Amino acid sequence: MSATAVARKRGKPATGARVGSGAGKRRRKADSAGDRGKTKGGGKMNEEISSDSENESLTPRKTEEEEGEELEETAQEKKLRLAKLYLEQLRQQEEEKAEAREFEEDQVAGRLKEDVLEQRGRLQKSVAKEIQTPAPADIRVLRGHQLSITCLVITPDDSAIFSAAKDCTIIKWSVESGRKLHVIPRAKKGAEGKPPGHSSHVLCMAISSDGKYLQAHSDLGGPSCRHLYTFTGHRDAVSGLAFRRGTHQLYSTSHDRSVKVWNVAENSYVETLFGHQDAEAALDALGRECCVTAGGRDGTVRVWNIPEESQLVFYGHQGSIDSIQLINEEHMVSGADDGSVALWGLSKKRPLALQRDAQGLRGEPGLEQPFWVSSVAALLNTDLVATGFHSSCVRLWQCGEGFRRLDLLCDIPLVGFINSLKFSSSGDFLVAGVGQEHRLGRWWRIKEARNSVCIIPLRRAPRPTVVGS
Repeated sequence: MSATAVARKRGKPATGARVGSGAGKRRRKADSAGDRGKTKGGGKMNEEISSDSENESLTPRKTEEEEGEELEETAQEKKLRLAKLYLEQLRQQEEEKAEAREFEEDQVAGRLKEDVLEQRGRLQKSVAKEIQTPAPADIRVLRGHQLSITCLVITPDDSAIFSAAKDCTIIKWSVESGRKLHVIPRAKKGAEGKPPGHSSHVLCMAISSDGKYLQAHSDLGGPSCRHLYTFTGHRDAVSGLAFRRGTHQLYSTSHDRSVKVWNVAENSYVETLFGHQDAEAALDALGRECCVTAGGRDGTVRVWNIPEESQLVFYGHQGSIDSIQLINEEHMVSGADDGSVALWGLSKKRPLALQRDAQGLRGEPGLEQPFWVSSVAALLNTDLVATGFHSSCVRLWQCGEGFRRLDLLCDIPLVGFINSLKFSSSGDFLVAGVGQEHRLGRWWRIKEARNSVCIIPLRRAPRPTVVGS
């Protein structure tokens, strides 16, 4: 008899025979005990247990395989995502490096271009349009001199100001605090021991580009205001002083109509040049071995080539030229008592631009006279120029392209004669020396003026933000 028939006779399904030998042995032991009913029941239970265990044993294996496949796919996706992220980071880093290299190259190229233009005297940085009109409340007034301010200089690091006046004193001021740092008092004529100080009006001062030497009139000193040496040679009042930039070579001019060259480091005289037909009023110099002078009432501006001992003569003003300032190595600005302001190029003997009646006219109808231009200043290698008048006003101007035009920017009200103007090296502020009288004479007096040093802040308008597309 077959196994299927035996299973049917015992009342079991045919599938029970396939469960295994263990289940068959248990069924035979139960038959020998004579408990058929229980054996049948037990067999059915065993069949159900075996079937469940078989399903359970198959189901976990399938789940593990599926989970393994799922984990394997997630790892691949993660690797792919990380690879893409890494490539994106590399791309961004390369772009940043390329931008940095391009920026550095642009900076180097720009700096080289500026150096070349500066050497050729054609550098003209555009800063004038960014200057905001100073508010009167922001102007700081430093008072200490008894008489009119005649001249002033700013140290190369913009930390201190030296001012001189008709009271023969020199005061060193702190730019940050506005306090007096040192005072060189007036020296009495004929005093024994020759104490430091001056017994006559100090009309000019100059400071070396390294800040080591301060020259006031004919006396040499240092930033500590300690007297070092007195240069003698001029036969009249010294009216202009300037150090050659980067050196200790000093140029001086005087009412004796001469220009002298000195070596300050060795306390020695070098040479004398002649040419002006009247008392010289002002002098300036930059890095080249030359200087420019304003000839006062002879109506000329002269450029002196020191090594060749030659000079170029420029005509343009109709009045006395009392102030002059170099803008760069090839251009300069001057002012005269006929109310005119002129821009010059050293290759042209006539002004590139001439602004007549720069401050307007004064007086009764039919008898009008222009306001005198008492001082000029220029921010080095830029298009920004300042002029001072005895009309109680400082004006800021923008030089047009090629220095062929002067455009008015704003007026800064100050009461008194503006006898001296200086820009800081950074261009952050302008210093004005104000007095009741003109620095070169006593033609008339503005009683309401206060003899003072005024620090005018020059704030720049924020540049508009460029929004990327």
